[in-house]
Amino acid sequence: MLEFIFSEKNTQSMITILSLFLVYLIFTRISKRIIQIKSGLKTKDLKKHKTITSLVNNIAKYFLIVLGIIMVLSIHGFNTSSLIASLGVASAVFALAFQDTVKDLFTGIFIILEDQYNIGDTVKINDFKGEVISVGLRTTVLRSITGENCFITNRNINSVINYSKNKALAVVNVDVSYDTDLDKVEKVLNNLFVRLESEIPEIIGKMTIDGIDDLGESGITFRVTAEVKPTTNFIVERKLRKEIKKEFDKHNIEIPFKQVVIHNDWL
Repeated sequence: MLEFIFSEKNTQSMITILSLFLVYLIFTRISKRIIQIKSGLKTKDLKKHKTITSLVNNIAKYFLIVLGIIMVLSIHGFNTSSLIASLGVASAVFALAFQDTVKDLFTGIFIILEDQYNIGDTVKINDFKGEVISVGLRTTVLRSITGENCFITNRNINSVINYSKNKALAVVNVDVSYDTDLDKVEKVLNNLFVRLESEIPEIIGKMTIDGIDDLGESGITFRVTAEVKPTTNFIVERKLRKEIKKEFDKHNIEIPFKQVVIHNDWL
């Protein structure tokens, strides 16, 4: 039994498999090292580099598996030349038998070439929104804000919304009472904006008062907007509401609550 396990052919096969595994480890290590070296790239370029590296690593893994099988068969005396020559026919059969897998493969390649999204982007694919954590030959993996991972086969990707491509817009509606001095409100907000533009790192553009958005039942609504980094609009909006409330309290500007007027005609 031991003589069979440690026969010359089996030993060569194990050495071949270990060698190919070592090659794959070295290849992935080099890929990670390249990413570290290129960490000074712009965020967009770095994301794309990571995505391409992930896809190339997947291709290398499957290529080395096939190469390992052919080399092991050759060691054990199989005619691999005819096997390789028949790969053309086998490929056609494979394409028919595994057409869904082939679709996944080509869709994954086109996703990269068309730069639809990269690792680290926040996207909505079909009905699931999350951060792209992996782009493979068969699947794209998203992680939602609450931690769930969604594995989507590439061929089933029907629509993509990428929230990380362009700047986002933070929008906050601010209510004041009808008896408030509107010019005072605008002055207070504009002075606050000057400070917040330098204090909140996610803000990358000018903060503006877009004007009066509504004359509501209990107050007047101002709309405030700010250009912010992609996917940070909700974070900025929360910070703005807090800072605006503090500033209004400091200047005695009332944020109204809903009021109901009751007419008592029978008195």
